[in-house]
Order: sequence, then C-alpha cells, then structure tokens
Amino acid sequence: MSFPLAAGFRDIASTSMRYVPAIYSAKLLMKFYDNTVFAAIANTEYEGEIKEQGDTVYIRTTPDITVRTYNKGQTLVHETPSSTPVTLSIDHGRYWAFVTDKVDDKQTDIKKYTDKWTADAAEQLKINIDTHILGDVYSDASAYNYGATAGKKTGDIDLGTDGGTAISLTKSTVLEYIVDCGIVLDEQSVPESGRWMVIPPWMAGLIKKGDLKDASLAGDGTSIMRNGRLGMIDRFTLYVSNLLTETADGSAKDTTHILFGHPSAITFASQLTENESLPNPFGFGRLFRGLQIFGFKVVKPEALGVLYAHNG
Repeated sequence: MSFPLAAGFRDIASTSMRYVPAIYSAKLLMKFYDNTVFAAIANTEYEGEIKEQGDTVYIRTTPDITVRTYNKGQTLVHETPSSTPVTLSIDHGRYWAFVTDKVDDKQTDIKKYTDKWTADAAEQLKINIDTHILGDVYSDASAYNYGATAGKKTGDIDLGTDGGTAISLTKSTVLEYIVDCGIVLDEQSVPESGRWMVIPPWMAGLIKKGDLKDASLAGDGTSIMRNGRLGMIDRFTLYVSNLLTETADGSAKDTTHILFGHPSAITFASQLTENESLPNPFGFGRLFRGLQIFGFKVVKPEALGVLYAHNG
C-alpha cells in the first residue's frame, strides 16, 4: 500500500511507474510456538530396551504380598504371588517432509531458509506429539484421582466431573484446589519429590493475582508478580501449557483437563528419530524430511490425576 495521496496527484509508486521499490527483509518474522512439557513430566526408563529392535516392551511388575495377623501356634497361610506385566507398545509415528528447488535456492536472497524451515518442522513435531499425549493420558488416571469423589482414603475430594460439573477456579480458591490435588496423591502414597502439575495460562493468571503475590507463600524472596516464575506450590512444580485438552462441561463452559502427578506415572520411549536431506530424484533440488517413532503408556495410574476446571 503506497503513501496516501491528494486527489489527482500522480503516484510514482504505482505499477505503471515503479519508482518506489518494495523491500523484502532478509530476516524472517519471529514465529511463536506453544510450550511443550512432556519431556519434563514423563520418564524414559524403558527407552533403552526398545531402541535397537522390537515393537513391544513388557514391563514386569512387583506383586502385592499380603500381611496377616499371627497367633502363636497357628498354621501359616502361604500365598502364591503373581502380577500382570504392563505393555508398552511402539505404535505411534509422526513425520514432516518438504521439497526445495535449485532455482529457488539460487534466486532467493534468504540463503539459509531451509535451516529455518527444518527448525520450524522440529518444533511442530514436538507440539504435535505433546498435544497427542496430553490429550490421551488423562483418561488413564486412577479412578481415585479424579471426579467428584476423589481420594483413595477419604473419597470426598471434588476435582470436577468430566463432561458434567466442572470446578470453578478463582484467584481466592485456586490454591485450595492445588492443595486438594496434593492430598489425592498423598492418599496414594505417591512420592513428594518430583511432583508436577500442567496448568493452562488462565490458571497461571489466577495464581499470580491471588495470595502468592506475597513472595513468602511461594518460598521465594521475590514476588511472582515481579519475576513471573510460578515455581513450586505445595510440592508441585508448575508448567504452563496451551496444549491441555479442553472440552465443555454440563453447563457448556470451556473446561480444561488439568493434569498433575509424578514422573513415574507415564513412560515414553522414542525408538527412532530420523532427520535427513537428500537429492530429489525427480527434479533439481533436495528433499528434507524427519520421522519419529515412539510409544507412551500410563504405567502407574495411581501417580496421575486430573482436575477438571474452568475459569471462574
């Protein structure tokens, strides 16, 4: 669009004169990406066993041994312990691919544009995998760790009902529900060290507006209103993500499946990650492509929970 002109005045930037050139920046516009969190909240303990061959890992488990009351002189009951292995299948694949032409390579002023494109493809691959996993694992959480009657021992902790009544979080209640999530894991005897929670940006905003404006409550010397770091709350390390699953509750309110747990809950194994560039056999240029083959599994459902909530 050329500079505004008075009526009837000639335009030297017009297509008929072209006295004013259009300048194309050699710098590409910065692109924003969604944060990915899966590498921080899962474990890769079994990845080495599937790296070279095979498509399935059978993870053997330890049986529960019964402890009984003993009376002097009684006949002992000897049980035969047994357990069922957990199956981790390498059954997911994602790829990206694009083609370039030598004529374009020669004529463009952005000589390293393929570096930008491949970097973007790698980010998009991470986002795609993160979205897929976060949208899948919440349904495998222990039945004690979600819903209106959560809590293995108490059974009276309301974390919202999927598709039904969601929890309405406000700046004055958000900390209470984070504590409730901690209690749910406590009742499952989940280790305190390493606990995490993945929250949507709107929930992060409620935390910053709430009582944690007082730095001492977060165990920090600087208020989170100043440094923007959520850090750790009630033993949870908080990660903010736009990739959590969103649905509508019974009142048609936009609701988020907020995940919390421990790294032992979910295992991830990447068997093949391939990135390559090769000559295009059907033209003058190159083929660029990337592939990732992976699997994931909730191996300890008792260490994974879901808070079904919306912005109140």
